[in-house]
Amino acid sequence: MSILNGSVFMPSVLTLLGIPGLESMQCWIGIPFCVMYFIAVIGNSLILVIIKYESSLHKPMYIFLAMLGATDIALSTCILPKMLGIFWFHLSEISFTACLLQMWLVHSFQAIESGVLLAMALDRYVAICDPLRHATIFSQQLLTHLGVGVTLRAAILVAPSIVLIKCRLKLYRTTLVSHSYCEHMAIVKLATEDIQINKTYGLFVAFTVLGFDIIFITLSYVHIFITVFQLPQKEARLKAFNTCIAHICVFLQFYLLAFFSFFTHRFGSHIPPYVHILLSDLYLLVPPFLNPIVYGVKTKQIRDHVLKIFFSKKSS
Repeated sequence: MSILNGSVFMPSVLTLLGIPGLESMQCWIGIPFCVMYFIAVIGNSLILVIIKYESSLHKPMYIFLAMLGATDIALSTCILPKMLGIFWFHLSEISFTACLLQMWLVHSFQAIESGVLLAMALDRYVAICDPLRHATIFSQQLLTHLGVGVTLRAAILVAPSIVLIKCRLKLYRTTLVSHSYCEHMAIVKLATEDIQINKTYGLFVAFTVLGFDIIFITLSYVHIFITVFQLPQKEARLKAFNTCIAHICVFLQFYLLAFFSFFTHRFGSHIPPYVHILLSDLYLLVPPFLNPIVYGVKTKQIRDHVLKIFFSKKSS
């Protein structure tokens, strides 16, 4: 690593500052973040175990839920241990290669989660709008293809942004990253040249993944609501609607946080930087934390098995 006119040439180590402006509070901020992380890991792991060992839950709806739970565990684990190391132990240094790996994993898992939510919406669309063909359409082969496709889409779309940073950004104004994890734009803004192509590609990936998915999820639920309201019996309408409530809650919390964080970063220049960083952190931590709670409360099959586990332990 060498210094050229005050710039750093291809740094080997970066320093994550955490939440600049809230340094004195980072120790306390880490406590609720840690609680959310443990609830996310325990809750999603519990759902995974229940789905794995309960044969009656080996259906597309619950398989997609298992995919979502595994993605949530991986996503929160990518950032929180390092984040707590910064907040509590001042372990702020990270190698440039490890930073790029974290960036790739974080943004890939975000895209995977969005893809799984789209698959869940399509599953509910077929189950409600064309129930007689649901078992035929959502076969085991299709589920495998969807899982592989969602993962490959995320990995392939995000990878070029890492390559662009590694190959095109050589000079950096500083090695101090004003963020609590290796976020794409936080790294790109450190460079002194060739940053526009990285910004443009980042926007392209965001709109390609989130924009595409939210459009088709919205269209799916528009058709679902039209079909539900056309059902002749009130009981049938309520039953169909209740199967979608948990999914709708999960969709809203994920995409509302995503777009709120995105737009405040791009257009909220008057907002203090620590607000942007907190929103980014919450965007990655809140969905994994809330998803198992939402599905545990609103999905009867999951709720019954959770109660059965704890009731059996208490009885024994």
